Amino acid sequence: QVQLVESGGGLVQPGGSLRLSCEVAGSIISVKFMGWYRQGSGNRRELVADIAPGGSTNYIGSAKGRFTISRDNAKNTVHLQMNDLNSADTGVYYCNADGIATDASGRPTDFVLWGQGTQVTVSS
Repeated sequence: QVQLVESGGGLVQPGGSLRLSCEVAGSIISVKFMGWYRQGSGNRRELVADIAPGGSTNYIGSAKGRFTISRDNAKNTVHLQMNDLNSADTGVYYCNADGIATDASGRPTDFVLWGQGTQVTVSS
């Protein structure tokens, strides 16, 4: 069984920083794209940043220059360093990953999973 385990998040003042982490845990063969999405109050879930297996990255416009996504392929972990946070960054942040794992019978199977979500609140 594969699951995404998120950590980080919390309350921070405007201009502050937070670091989110997400580990893909379980019988993993390989992890492909990893990314972070957020959902503000009353809003749709939107992509914040993602990173390909080779390290190429993609950011939503508002995150460019402030957020950095990185991954540790050896640990199947993705991080999101968020700097200069503002109130518009408030929301629940979800980790997303896809890849290949082994099922209960040991056979390769594709997976696409979401983390449980972690709250980020930017407020003075």
